[in-house]
Amino acid sequence: MIIIKNHKCNLEKLRKDYPNAFICDVTSHAKDELIKLSPFYPHGGIPVPFSPGWKAMSVESVWQGLKDYELVGTDYDLFKNTTMKNLKRTTRKYGHLKGHRKGVGSPELLGYVDARKILYLPTYKWVLDNKAHSEVEFIRNLSLNHTVILLDYATNPDIEDASSPLSHAALIKAYVEGNYPSYEGVDTKYGETMKELVDSFQIGQAVKHPKFGKGIIISKQKDRVVVDFEEAGEKLLTLRFAKLESV
Repeated sequence: MIIIKNHKCNLEKLRKDYPNAFICDVTSHAKDELIKLSPFYPHGGIPVPFSPGWKAMSVESVWQGLKDYELVGTDYDLFKNTTMKNLKRTTRKYGHLKGHRKGVGSPELLGYVDARKILYLPTYKWVLDNKAHSEVEFIRNLSLNHTVILLDYATNPDIEDASSPLSHAALIKAYVEGNYPSYEGVDTKYGETMKELVDSFQIGQAVKHPKFGKGIIISKQKDRVVVDFEEAGEKLLTLRFAKLESV
């Protein structure tokens, strides 16, 4: 079982209420390797959604950098921030938040909840998939036989509730339990619509897959591609674009 609690809660009381639980700090103030689960952690190499060729150091730098305010626009320099500090941008300083740009240089502005769905969720999931695998597995294995308490500064698990910050600890819990939130038409690995992903591949294009090896794209459908994997001797109708790479 995984429980989300506020980082500022009374730890003595928490240990009394859950005497056999493992308490895991997953914030930017963690003192162990679990700090890598913080959205502020500078993993580097994180794809910026809808922005081919653009990478960022942290999830938070993507989220903050794509914000467009009344007094100041987007700040792509934040993508390079490695310090875990000076990432937050607020309405108090910059005026009304007009929205999040749907990628670098995009003319489209996203509302707050939509930005969560197609910018934040896929970016954080990419980190869980690619940069924090061992930390996720540590929590997963603990939770099999013990109660695990994840400490976060936000405890709101509701994507649709814009009245308070979204809890990344709640996303970790969902990921471990196999129900990470996704939305129709959006690939949570890339933060792109399925059509845009399909359009990025061409029939006859050589690709490779970590399990099936090299292959050729033999057809395209509205929301998927079919790959003939030469080495595996089989054809795969796939939606897992994040595992396909050009040769």
